[in-house]
Amino acid sequence: MSSIIQLLPDHVANQIAAGEVVQRPASVVKELLENAVDAKATDIKLIVKDAGKSLIQVIDNGVGMSITDSRLCFERHATSKIRHAEDLFSLHTKGFRGEALASIAAIAHVEMKTKQEQEELGTHIIIEGSKFVSQEPAVLPKGTSFSVKNLFFNIPARRNFLKSDTVEQRYIVDEFHRVALAHPNIHFTMYHNGSEMFNLSISNFRQRIVNIFSGKTNEKLVPAKEETEIVNLHGFIGKPEFSKKNRGEQFFFVNNRFIKSGYLHHAVMAAYEGLLKDGCQPSYFLYLDVPPHTIDINIHPTKTEIKFDDEHALYAILRSSIKHSLGQFNVAPILDFDRDPNLDTPYQYQNKEAEYPTIQVDRQYNPFSEEKPNKSFASSSNYKKPEAQPSWESLYVGLKQASHDIAEMTFENDAVTSSLFEENEIEQEVKRTYQIQKKYIVSPIKSGLVIINQKRAHERVLYEEFLTSMTVQQASSQQLLFPLQLYYSSAEIELIAELKFSLENTGFVFETINEDNVVISGLPVNVTESEISIVLEELLSDLQDGIPDSSFCQNDTIAKSMAKSLALKTGTYLTEKEQENLVHNLFACREPNVSPFQKPTFITMSVEDLDKKFSL
Repeated sequence: MSSIIQLLPDHVANQIAAGEVVQRPASVVKELLENAVDAKATDIKLIVKDAGKSLIQVIDNGVGMSITDSRLCFERHATSKIRHAEDLFSLHTKGFRGEALASIAAIAHVEMKTKQEQEELGTHIIIEGSKFVSQEPAVLPKGTSFSVKNLFFNIPARRNFLKSDTVEQRYIVDEFHRVALAHPNIHFTMYHNGSEMFNLSISNFRQRIVNIFSGKTNEKLVPAKEETEIVNLHGFIGKPEFSKKNRGEQFFFVNNRFIKSGYLHHAVMAAYEGLLKDGCQPSYFLYLDVPPHTIDINIHPTKTEIKFDDEHALYAILRSSIKHSLGQFNVAPILDFDRDPNLDTPYQYQNKEAEYPTIQVDRQYNPFSEEKPNKSFASSSNYKKPEAQPSWESLYVGLKQASHDIAEMTFENDAVTSSLFEENEIEQEVKRTYQIQKKYIVSPIKSGLVIINQKRAHERVLYEEFLTSMTVQQASSQQLLFPLQLYYSSAEIELIAELKFSLENTGFVFETINEDNVVISGLPVNVTESEISIVLEELLSDLQDGIPDSSFCQNDTIAKSMAKSLALKTGTYLTEKEQENLVHNLFACREPNVSPFQKPTFITMSVEDLDKKFSL
């Protein structure tokens, strides 16, 4: 029998490795930016077209590569960072596996231009699907330019699984943020479809955060710092009143490498306990410097998960330092049981001298004497004799007369009063709907009863209303007396500008859309001023995260998100009139059976079903 096990060709192995390393265009952006940082660049440019599907280009002014290195870097497991296995526990760079460039070259058209400072000529290499097309000397500036075109051109199945350009662009911006926040000492620039999105000059950590997430972010930040033998912690946390529904502004950096850690996130949430509204998430930008030998980075292909030696101590330090920062800057109350607040000197008495009381003694006073005390002393003292209280008999003066008057009063007996109509002529009004647990509405029907989920029913009603308004383009608005100004990041501002026409068809009126804020002068009729920030925040989050999937149109996504935000919440009390209106509006919809998210809005129970329940 012939052997069935064989070695994979290199190009097939590279494509398999690319499935782990390169999942979407944002994965390529991450690898190329990290390579530029490892090359000691001080100026990095990222150029993206069509959310990375057509072009991803990273240009840096780093040390560059020699002719031999430029060819060898595309081989699998070719790295300049690792010589021995022990080196994995003393890493100070971003990349070290040597899989990224080989994986990218296997699934795209790659063009690389690189030159070292001491060399006169650089190297120009073109690769298409792991095949070297050309390698020529060229006149180039110092550094490296790496272009990735037509990503997944030879794997159409993977390309078909990519989401919409809006969602993929969101992932790219997230990766750009993670690298830029970790290295404020590098000048970063990002272009998308020819327009500049970010231009981040060299600055400190706080200024870099403000430059990325708009100028209003500065007043939200509270510094956090702690130095121990285990970890040196520094960074910024957000004030509780600026918390959001999504987790977009949450960053952990360990040795200048972005990581994801549910364990450390739980420590942060424990520090904010009792300060956040339900479902809200705080912002934080925390940098942890730990000894390299105490962590293991090589546990995940994307290197975003890290294993710590002493997680429990790290948890306690992180939680206590954040609590201390919140209390130190008067964001959270501090309980000090050793301090007596009664001993605190009020501010108005701080510089005022104390007034000593005068003591007067009546030496002629005799408590057993029946004579009155000395008048001169009584008049000079502050003592006041309590006024004589009336005797208890005075409380009952006139009571007999009042009771006599009450006895003479006559009341009309209800039984004597006759009805205007006879009982058989009175049309008894039957209650048609009932609310159960402030969650369900029960209404009787001929065959039994119908039980309606009020939240899902309201979602269906609002969804069809918004969709109709955007289709007909005749939405009504309520004008605000004072325009409302809301602040967003540059990526969110760009998305709002893209959605402006659709949002105006739902009833929004935008006065201006600036670089970091929008001014709104009109709202849809069923949206209050206090709800506007929550509605737009959840809408941006849903669109950026691709919820629902990209197969739906943009108007459908907006209608679903706004219906979800504005629908009646479980626990809302409804009057009988409101219940009836909701029932009538639901069954007037085109598809009353399901919510916009394809969940049932009501169930029916026939009399036979009820009989079966009682026959058990």
